[in-house]
Amino acid sequence: MAQKPSIPKGTRDFTPSEVTKRNYIFNVVKKHFETFGFQPIETPSFENSETLMGKYGDEGDRLIFKILNSGDYLKKVDEATYSAKDSGSITPKISEKALRYDLTVPFARYVVMHQNEIDFPFKRYQIQPVWRADRPQKGRFREFYQCDADVVGSNSLLQEIELVQLYDAVFTELKLESVTIKMNNRKILSGIAEVIGAQDLLIDFTVALDKLDKIGEDGVKKEMSERGLTAEAIAKVEPLFSLSGSNLEQLEALQTLLADSEIGTKGVEELKFIVENIENLGLQSAQLAIDVTLARGLNYYTGAIFEVAAPSGVKMGSIGGGGRYDDLTGIFGLKDVSGVGISFGLDRIYLVLKELELFPEAIDRSLEVLCLNFGEREALAALKLVGQLRKSGVKADIYPSSAKIQKQFRYANNRNVPYVISMGSKELEENQFLVKNMESGEQATYSLANPEKFIITL
Repeated sequence: MAQKPSIPKGTRDFTPSEVTKRNYIFNVVKKHFETFGFQPIETPSFENSETLMGKYGDEGDRLIFKILNSGDYLKKVDEATYSAKDSGSITPKISEKALRYDLTVPFARYVVMHQNEIDFPFKRYQIQPVWRADRPQKGRFREFYQCDADVVGSNSLLQEIELVQLYDAVFTELKLESVTIKMNNRKILSGIAEVIGAQDLLIDFTVALDKLDKIGEDGVKKEMSERGLTAEAIAKVEPLFSLSGSNLEQLEALQTLLADSEIGTKGVEELKFIVENIENLGLQSAQLAIDVTLARGLNYYTGAIFEVAAPSGVKMGSIGGGGRYDDLTGIFGLKDVSGVGISFGLDRIYLVLKELELFPEAIDRSLEVLCLNFGEREALAALKLVGQLRKSGVKADIYPSSAKIQKQFRYANNRNVPYVISMGSKELEENQFLVKNMESGEQATYSLANPEKFIITL
């Protein structure tokens, strides 16, 4: 007996309905990317391991899928290394490539390799799958799409303002009208680490702080302690957990707290510029909120950082995120190229739209017209009509066999087809076709010589 097939955990098959809904999100995002002046690029699904490793911190590195070398991949492993059973020593010898973890690091590599062909500032968008060896759960998969928009070659804070507007434009069209765009600045986090005396533990501090939503205040304090922060340092951090007031009021409080930190003060000033101008320009539906506990664990962020929270009442992690990275291309040899970018979490956005029933009602309508099949002669005549409908942009098809009419109507119902055309011997003799509205049950007859009269009713 053949074994029942399966797919790897954290991956999914997509039905026609799911693909149609995902494409709806893709199309809205892509439209606004292009409206904002971003250009499309694509990069390979896998990169050289050295391109990816060391760019996401220890936690990120552990989640990168490694690809075994082809052929006898153990040939380069000496006996001593093999016997030690140390994966860190063996992996570089048996795996030289890895599936991409995100789109940002490959983009940085792309910029360095194509720097002589690029007009800076370069605004690019990229919609491709990425892979992470994460623990699968609701809204978190091992294979998923990212939709990224980045600007490199400009350190102007106007870019951050535009990216907030881009988020707002996309989520407004998707009718996710109560999302919250949370913002912070890595310079502020560096400043906090400085004033509490934990400069050397900045990464440990930010990684722990970034888990506040997941493990709560007590959990964050415990992790900070485990990562080496002193009790005194953790006590100095506590006021951040209860910071309140308007965005500008919180920034004023931070300015006072970070008065003795040059980098922290600069971070507050940058964030204040963005917030003030967003408030002056206004947003269509999204809310902008300062969140000083927002850290985002990726090590390459150096300035503003973003995270988009789903509407209240929906249990879902962030549905978007990003930030400013001043040094990313430097790791590939191209210095002094600042960049900033955001990403849309397609899979989570899909789940939120589904839960809130925000997909357009007719989105599953993959076929507008179905011609019934009454036999070979009638089917050939129907096929000619279908061709005319298709040339006019109508999604039309003919049932492939002359099965029982009841079966053909059942197929039309299952496909959610709004109009069914009957063209039997009587209709052919009269050079006509009969159209049934499947929702109302009404029927109307049209001339085969002038199908345009039917087409304009669609």
